[in-house]
Amino acid sequence: MDVLIQGCENLDMVLHYGAMFRECIRHQIVAKYVLESEHVKKFFDYIQLANFDIAADAAATFKELLTRHKSTVADFLTNNEEWFFADYNSNLLKSVNYVIRRQAIKLLGDILLDRSNSAVMTKYVSSMDYLMILMNLLIESSKSIQIEAFHVFKLFVANQNKPAEIVNILVTNRSKLLRLLADLRPDKEDERFEADKSQVLREISSLEPLVLA
Repeated sequence: MDVLIQGCENLDMVLHYGAMFRECIRHQIVAKYVLESEHVKKFFDYIQLANFDIAADAAATFKELLTRHKSTVADFLTNNEEWFFADYNSNLLKSVNYVIRRQAIKLLGDILLDRSNSAVMTKYVSSMDYLMILMNLLIESSKSIQIEAFHVFKLFVANQNKPAEIVNILVTNRSKLLRLLADLRPDKEDERFEADKSQVLREISSLEPLVLA
């Protein structure tokens, strides 16, 4: 695996190395080795490379690493939550590259909405800094990013134990959020999306400001 990860930087062979790498991490013990090694941090750099083939291949491998083996991923995120999400947010969600931002917010939603990661999700949606990032993604010009951002944003709103700072940010921005979300619709009719949106709108409308401890 050490050799394969280095091969992912080889412009002429990257697709072959990437395919072999993904075949290897189909085995849970191999995926665990990669996640627990320093190699996992390299993907943040690979995904941002200007070479499209390397970046796209790295993104595919990164997604496979973080979604295939549920229990292994949950353990990894629990033990590495602080640095992982700090790097994820700063390198991917805040990227100047539209494709990277779109892929990153979609993958984040897949990770946080997975039941295996419920403990990590609860901590994530208690962060004021993370909420601010999601609110910025909600006002993107791209509807695709807005829709994917909503699926993560709704977790902050649905949290029944919202910290006071989260509640107060939502209250302060209530009118803007209500207008924005009221106009947000996917291209195709989606009853589940509309139901979730209605619930989010009701929750935000009913919030009262809290005194910070």
